[in-house]
Amino acid sequence: MCKKSGYLHLIVPLSKFKLHSGSEFLSTYTFNTGVAKHTFCNICGVKPFYTPRSNPDGIDVNVHCLDTDGLVVNITEFDGQNWEHNAHKIAHKSK
Repeated sequence: MCKKSGYLHLIVPLSKFKLHSGSEFLSTYTFNTGVAKHTFCNICGVKPFYTPRSNPDGIDVNVHCLDTDGLVVNITEFDGQNWEHNAHKIAHKSK
């Protein structure tokens, strides 16, 4: 799903995340284990960030939703289609 929606993951510690505005336009849903908290915009449907099941103590930000002037991001390939088999490779990246 992330590939089709264009989600580029950036996992950060919860302590480093601050939403400055727009919370009134966001909704959250969960499914299955309830650990992951998926956040989306009520107006356009974009998923700007969520609490990932692999790192529930962090926030996974969609890089495509950031103002990226001067931002440098190192991208690590991850096989999300086989998430269960590969999740350990990204566990605790939020620290």
